[in-house]
Amino acid sequence: MKERAPRLPSVASIAVAVLLVTGLRTVYSAEFDGDYSKLSGIIIPGFASTQLRAWSLLDCPYSPLDFNPLDLVWLDTTKLLSAVNCWLKCMMLDPFNQTDNAECKSRPDSGLSAITELDPGYITGPLSSVWKEWIKWCIQFGIEANAIIAVPYDWRLSPSMLEERDLYFHTLKLTFETALKLRGGPSLVFGHSLGNLVFRYFLEWLKLEIAPKHYNQWLDDHIHAYFAVGAPLLGSPETVKATLFGNTFGLPVSEGTARLMFNSFSSSLWMIPHSKYCTSDNPYWKHFSGGFRKKNQTYHCEEQEYRSNYSGWPTNLVNIEIPSIPGFDAYPSLQEMVETNLSAMECGLPTQLSFSAREVADGTLFRAIEDYDSDTKRLLYQLQKSYHGDPVLNPLTPWERPPIKNIFCIYGVDLKTELDSYNWHRVHSYELLMIDFVFGNVKVEVLSQTNLCPFIRSGNLVEGNPGATSGDETVPYNSLSLCKSWLGPKVNITRAPQAEHDGSDVQVELNVDHLPEEDIVPNMTRSPRVKYITYYEDSESIPGKRTAVWELDKANHRNIVRSPVLMRELWLQMWHDIRPDTTSKFVTKAKRGPLRDDDCYWDYGKARCAWAEYCEYRYIFGDVHLGQSCRLKNSSAETLLNYL
Repeated sequence: MKERAPRLPSVASIAVAVLLVTGLRTVYSAEFDGDYSKLSGIIIPGFASTQLRAWSLLDCPYSPLDFNPLDLVWLDTTKLLSAVNCWLKCMMLDPFNQTDNAECKSRPDSGLSAITELDPGYITGPLSSVWKEWIKWCIQFGIEANAIIAVPYDWRLSPSMLEERDLYFHTLKLTFETALKLRGGPSLVFGHSLGNLVFRYFLEWLKLEIAPKHYNQWLDDHIHAYFAVGAPLLGSPETVKATLFGNTFGLPVSEGTARLMFNSFSSSLWMIPHSKYCTSDNPYWKHFSGGFRKKNQTYHCEEQEYRSNYSGWPTNLVNIEIPSIPGFDAYPSLQEMVETNLSAMECGLPTQLSFSAREVADGTLFRAIEDYDSDTKRLLYQLQKSYHGDPVLNPLTPWERPPIKNIFCIYGVDLKTELDSYNWHRVHSYELLMIDFVFGNVKVEVLSQTNLCPFIRSGNLVEGNPGATSGDETVPYNSLSLCKSWLGPKVNITRAPQAEHDGSDVQVELNVDHLPEEDIVPNMTRSPRVKYITYYEDSESIPGKRTAVWELDKANHRNIVRSPVLMRELWLQMWHDIRPDTTSKFVTKAKRGPLRDDDCYWDYGKARCAWAEYCEYRYIFGDVHLGQSCRLKNSSAETLLNYL
């Protein structure tokens, strides 16, 4: 019989182990002895998830509110509503050289406060909360203040400009090295959305800063695990929508204003969709081989890119409709009908062009509409300068597994996510957009104008198969799930309810064969009334590496970082990893009992607290309902021993 571990006094006393621990038996035996208290957690936020503050004085006419140094710019809704023109001056950048407006400049805030609430306040705070719940969990679990480090950045800039203007990647490297000296152990990296692309660029930039023979050792010494949350590994079509007609982010501005602002940021192209079969020259090898580094990197596409459809995506991403030249007689009978019945509207017959992910990423799309839209000239300039011509990495290429020991790829699924088919039409001196939103296999047409000529609407069904599992409302499933290709040749799959459960409804498939180029589709049942979490974990791991993929049903892209389910799973996985007597690589999924007082609730059917094994009724002055008085039993900390 295995010797029982000593009794733990309380959840709070062991909680220090949680968020900042994973697999810590001996990372590097000489310096790190497996003590979880030596770990640091480094958070890299996503797009628009860092506060920007004014770094100049701007007098706003016709408004009592001016912009003074250190005033919030992103996000201050009061000034946005009262002085939108001044606010735009502080937000927008020159679309070509990425400099600030001559009258106002903004810079990213620093520290944890920069990423918790974008617009603090009783009303606006909860609406703009990003990482606040995450930090609350860390505090509740006893994590030391200097163990959590935020690395905010100016999310308006391209990767090369982040380094050129702010020395961001030099600073990030020093952050890892300082954390190692301060706490004595490696760091855990938590990236969300665009933050994952920033981290990927950092890993490539690091190759040019460290001697090749020391690169992997530096990663082993400084990074123990990487948690990629909501990573757009192949980009997101939502970026195309934002560049073509704007994304307001729920702010009280017009789509035209939002588009003008978004297209002034060089980062607007960082998340555009790209092909999974096309790569570019690797500057890293040219640097060390002494070869001449080309100014412009070239795409090298596998043969499969041209044999298959849609560049590895479920469908073409953009359809453009351009009216034919007047007098075009390819379809004379229809042309005559148009001239006879709609001569006053002077409608032309549309010519439809379709663009795959590769053609979006290499600029073919923007060149096709360059004559119709002046903004595309700026986009093409930034696409070439900041991405295809980047001296470190062309980010519009597919990921390979980072050379980090432990990787957990986490994202939401089963939410309606756009796989967008865009239709563009120009009538004389003004432009009109028609967009076909594709949710799964359902297409809904939305017109930006109501006076469109009926012959302009193609009415064509979008080709391809968008798929049943859509994504997280922002990033499609095929982009999120690319990290499944990082798993080993044998994979264990577990599907369990997200809510607390006793294990009776857990489904398991062991040693499932996995080919890197194919998705893994589990043969498991799914109840429409239950939210699940599906785990894909290495069975026969790549030597020295450990990889897992977590798919959370109905987890929204933005809100996943404050999901209690995700935090619980991180807690359990890390608690499992720090124990020297664990018997498996990953935490068991056999059951999920309550871990916090918040997990206990009142069962009105049985007139007692639910989960009687874990929870008890214990009234404390100030409780306003029965469920609030249901709390964990004092001995419930011992239940964590079941997860070893």
